[in-house]
Amino acid sequence: MTWRTATPADDRAIVAMGLALNAEDAGQDRVAPAQIERTLTELRAAPWRGRAVVLDDGGELGGYAFLISFWSNELGGELCTIDELYVAPAARGRGHGTALVEALAAGTGPWPGRPVALTLEVTPDNRRAMALYERLGFRGKNRGMRRRV
Repeated sequence: MTWRTATPADDRAIVAMGLALNAEDAGQDRVAPAQIERTLTELRAAPWRGRAVVLDDGGELGGYAFLISFWSNELGGELCTIDELYVAPAARGRGHGTALVEALAAGTGPWPGRPVALTLEVTPDNRRAMALYERLGFRGKNRGMRRRV
């Protein structure tokens, strides 16, 4: 399985996985299919904002992530914010989330160049995700976490 930039042919699967993510680990606001579709449309129309990526196993999708660009004066460069990261239950525990984060940090992943830092938010009750992110070097309080690269 490899992480690659999403195409319009992936949209239906991304919407389904986005709904699964929000059912499994709901944030403060409910996410509707139209909202996910709008995010995909906007990222394609304005690629400087970020991109959607998918975990592809020969055409079978096992996950997705929304990677969002943010320029930081404080850090002196572009941050890559992992806005959503979802790996399907059948593909979990195989290092796919780690592979994406490490490739982004090294500048070899599905992101243009190497960001100065990676950021993300995680719900405090999602202990599995929190443990993964802490193991990968993310630090922070409450929901927001950052890893300088």
